[in-house]
Amino acid sequence: MQVKSDLTITINGQLVRLKDIAPTMTLLEYLRLHGYVGTKEGCGDGDCGACTVAVIGQSAEGKPTYQAVNSCLIPVGSVTGREVITAEGLANGKLHPVQEAMVQTGGSQCGYCTPGFIMSMFSAYYEGKVDDLCVDGNLCRCTGYLAIRRASEMVTGTVESDSFTEKLNTCNPFLEPIDYTFAEHHFYRPTHVLEVLELLQQHSNATLIAGGTDLGLELSWHRQTYPVLISLEGVEELNFIHNESEFVEIGAAVPLTHIERSLQGVFPSLDEMIYWFAARQVRNRATLGGNIGTASPIGDLPPVLLSLDATVKLVSLNGERTILLADFFKGYRQTELQKGEIIFSVTIPKTITRSAVRRLSQSYKIGKRGTDDISIVAASYTIDLDQNNTIVHARLAYGGVAATPARALSVESMLVGQPWTLETIQQAKTSLYEAFTPLSDLRGSAEYRKKLVANLFEKFFIEMNMENI
Repeated sequence: MQVKSDLTITINGQLVRLKDIAPTMTLLEYLRLHGYVGTKEGCGDGDCGACTVAVIGQSAEGKPTYQAVNSCLIPVGSVTGREVITAEGLANGKLHPVQEAMVQTGGSQCGYCTPGFIMSMFSAYYEGKVDDLCVDGNLCRCTGYLAIRRASEMVTGTVESDSFTEKLNTCNPFLEPIDYTFAEHHFYRPTHVLEVLELLQQHSNATLIAGGTDLGLELSWHRQTYPVLISLEGVEELNFIHNESEFVEIGAAVPLTHIERSLQGVFPSLDEMIYWFAARQVRNRATLGGNIGTASPIGDLPPVLLSLDATVKLVSLNGERTILLADFFKGYRQTELQKGEIIFSVTIPKTITRSAVRRLSQSYKIGKRGTDDISIVAASYTIDLDQNNTIVHARLAYGGVAATPARALSVESMLVGQPWTLETIQQAKTSLYEAFTPLSDLRGSAEYRKKLVANLFEKFFIEMNMENI
């Protein structure tokens, strides 16, 4: 592994060496301390988008691309060897087309959120699609959205050849290995799984980081220190999607944006939940392995994966093993992972029950706002029906109602063998209401969550049978 005495980042085309700096400092903090004050701090937890910058990363096809990311959630160690572009770096003798469009439409009011909007639009501009979705992680407290929308309409679909397109054509998005030490801080970025496992053997107190969107909250809000960080971003063995005839296998370090684009239409419930998963800036960083590895009871993807009977491959220096995701979660923030073991991949079967002729599958997320929010309850359902419209396979999975993501096992058993009718669903609702014992918190009461558990299943039935209603 290449040993570095300092960290290097390219900011707006200028190579910067970060000497004597903790690798856990957030990128936002570094930028503002060093004069890049166009990048604003709003919420500090990836919700508002005021801190958005563009980072050159890899697309789902492995090509260089501009990715909008929340700088408040990224430690500087994670952007080592990458190029970061801030709002200050867009104008080159003249305004960038995105900036010019914002000027012409009056897309800025108080201006605090404007750099974040511009950086999200900038990243989308080079994909040829600037729309509402590219800024769904940017909030404007002045409610200037209509003007911003008009600005996006002016530039979508038209990409001018410029220094930024040239940069994409010439840059190498692959990451080099790093071994960096400052004071009591150690940051490693290996490039092979074996190196990761060997580092875990050497450092019992090590923390793994991939996208870092969850760990970034601890850095940003709680000023947590992590003596040893092992980044998985440079491990290509963990960054793959195998879409086979009978299954899909997804590497643990695959960003959700890549899953979103590569597997569109394969699993409807997965498509739906990823759409509601945080915002574009977070999805560009967050990984599948990270979302299940945190074992959060309100993680968005575990209910979907549980409903699809996903399995998890775990690897260590002692070998590998594959277990059902249903056996992976052991308690609140507790998993089946053993010392020195990492998540390698998740496999989702495509096949349906042998006697079935039709599969119904969908997911739902209920939060306090429509997008970019933590779920109150997340639900995902998979129902297989035979030719007589009888249920032969049932998976009802939930998040936000127990210490772990969980399936309603007793209700699943009750449904098998029953006709797919409203009467069956009404009977199931009664049992679903009593299936879990959720807690009350600021997001919702236990009673509200129990009603959601039951009513979302009825919603699923109605939506799947719209043609018959």
